[in-house]
Amino acid sequence: MAKRRKVKKAGKKKAFGGYTINFKGCNTPINKVFGTTPVAPSQMTKKLWAYVKRNRLAKH
Repeated sequence: MAKRRKVKKAGKKKAFGGYTINFKGCNTPINKVFGTTPVAPSQMTKKLWAYVKRNRLAKH
C-alpha cells in the first residue's frame, strides 16, 4: 500500500493553538506586567496571559 503525501495549502498559516496575539501599540513597561522581583517562567506565562486577556489582545 502506497503512502499518501499531505499537500500544503497556499496562504497564511494558522497560529499554533488557534490564538493570534497582537502587541502592536502596547506601551506598557515590562515591570508593570511582570513586577520588579524575579519571576519563575511558569509565573511569567500566567502573568503574560492575564495581561493579554485584560487588554483584549488575543484573537481566537
